[in-house]
Amino acid sequence: MTIHQPIYVSEPFGFDDGILSGILSISRRNNARDGITGALVCRRNIYLQLLKGFKDLVEAAFARIVGDDRPLALHRLWSGEMSARLFPDWAMRDDPAQSWLWSEAEVSAGAVQSASSRDLQGVFERVARAIV
Repeated sequence: MTIHQPIYVSEPFGFDDGILSGILSISRRNNARDGITGALVCRRNIYLQLLKGFKDLVEAAFARIVGDDRPLALHRLWSGEMSARLFPDWAMRDDPAQSWLWSEAEVSAGAVQSASSRDLQGVFERVARAIV
């Protein structure tokens, strides 16, 4: 069985605990319902998200995200098929973008958009290893 996996980036429209909590709450509810797992790396200047699940359900979730007014400049960076889930027990794992992620200056200069698919997947593999 293959699992569809897109990775996308966006800029937050405002960034505070209330907005983030709302996004995570809705995402976790919808993803649990649809059998989607994933992670959202977030900080003041970037949302970097990975979703995994059956292609039609993941693409429907992505379409809902595209229609949401909270993420700005949303851009799909990569999508592909994988054989396993990184976050099998997480409807939506959140991570505060530890220091190993790009700096604000690097994000502004386009480092995320020019990252390879391997680099992008590596971000989420590090998040998965950090789960305790």
